Amino acid sequence: MISSIILAAGESRRMGRAKALLDWGGEPLLSYEVRQLREAGVDEVIVVLGARADEIHREIRRADCRVMLNARYHAGRAGSLRIGAKASNRDADAILVMNVDQPRPADFLRQLLEAHQPESAATVPSWNGHHGHPVVVSGRLRGELLEAKDENQGLKGILQAHEGELADVACDDLCEVDINTPDDYEAAKRRFGL
Repeated sequence: MISSIILAAGESRRMGRAKALLDWGGEPLLSYEVRQLREAGVDEVIVVLGARADEIHREIRRADCRVMLNARYHAGRAGSLRIGAKASNRDADAILVMNVDQPRPADFLRQLLEAHQPESAATVPSWNGHHGHPVVVSGRLRGELLEAKDENQGLKGILQAHEGELADVACDDLCEVDINTPDDYEAAKRRFGL
C-alpha cells in the first residue's frame, strides 16, 4: 500500500494567486499532480488544502483524491503534514510527501517509489550534491509524521533524525523544480515543455 500527501494549504503570497490552480497544460496544477501520482502507482492521494480551499476544491472536484482541510494553515506547514498523515492509510508501506508547487511527472515519481526499500527510513531524490523533492517516507514513520512540529523543522527534522537511514536516488534537475514566483512558474513550464 502506497499513500501520498500533497501539501497545498499555503497562501501563495509570492505567486500572487493560488499555485494549485495554475494552468498546467490545460488543467489545474493540482489536478495534474494527482493524475501523475496515480499513474506512478500510488494507491491513495490525500490533498491538504487551507487558503482558498473552497475555490481549489471546486476546481479539482473530479480529481481522484481525498481532500482534507487545514483550517489553521497560517500556523505552519507541519499542521498540514500531520493532517495528511492522519488521513493516510495506517497500513501504508510508504508515504510520498510532495508540495503543490513542485510538480513531477509520473515516470519520475515511479522511479522514486521503485527505489524505496523497506529498510530505508526515507528515499530522497538528489542532484548535483543536493537533496530534492518529493520524499518517500517509510510507513513505519507515520507516527513521527503525526507528531511533526514546525519548531522541530517538520518533515526536514524527521529526515535529519533518521539521516543514517536515508536512501538517495540520483536524478536530474527536475527534483529541484519549485514554483514560488511568476518567474519560477514560467521557468517550470519551459522545463516541462509547456
